[in-house]
Amino acid sequence: MLLTLSFLCVIAFAAGLVDAAVGGGGLIQIPALFSALPNLAPATVFGTNKLAAAMGTLSAARSYLKRVKVPWRLVLPAAVAAFFMSIAGAATVSLIDKAVLRPLVLALLVVMAVYTLWKKDFGSLHKPVAIGRREMAIGMAIGGAIGFYDGLFGPGTGSFLMFLFIRFFAFDFLHASASAKVVNLTTNCAALLFFIPAGHVLFQYALPMAVCNMAGATVGTWVAMKKGTGFVRVLFLLLTSTLILKLGWDIFHG
Repeated sequence: MLLTLSFLCVIAFAAGLVDAAVGGGGLIQIPALFSALPNLAPATVFGTNKLAAAMGTLSAARSYLKRVKVPWRLVLPAAVAAFFMSIAGAATVSLIDKAVLRPLVLALLVVMAVYTLWKKDFGSLHKPVAIGRREMAIGMAIGGAIGFYDGLFGPGTGSFLMFLFIRFFAFDFLHASASAKVVNLTTNCAALLFFIPAGHVLFQYALPMAVCNMAGATVGTWVAMKKGTGFVRVLFLLLTSTLILKLGWDIFHG
């Protein structure tokens, strides 16, 4: 168990570091859990991952909020909508075949990557629009839609949030990442309301992983702030490309 836990803690640190900058820590952490604990039920793998990831997201959000001004008038309603719609997504997860979702998500990721590459200044400047009722409504729609998606399926949640905050509100990548962390934290908490009471969290693994995920998130936030928007943009494109390859593999190779 000690060797397995040591391996998972190293992975959790790396996942927290990547997730703090651009999201996508689950791409690292979930496969590692499946590999290290092959006899676990998938729900227990996801629950254990979610607790560790939630603590890392909390750490990243706290670090960003010390340095980045988040437009709470926009982000809080989006977070509330995301919380409740994430619960709704989790409640309907058994009603929708995920094989139907994969091609759609893959197409959306390709559009995001192409758009980001095509618009060289996308996310490079922070010129946020004035937040009125229309923007608040759009923010709630984004939070609700991505929250539902996270509860239902999940891959790329942080990337989708960042892209939409930049596209609709003219954030740069750093402010978009900070805002996405706040919203993503609420979807993680909503998921844990299902996983913990159902007994799908192995605390002997999840708690040490959470500590390492938080440490990685602290480093990841520091790197993102120090390197700036251009660096986060490159990481965003790398993560999106990785998601495209993974989903493409899942679709064409079962």
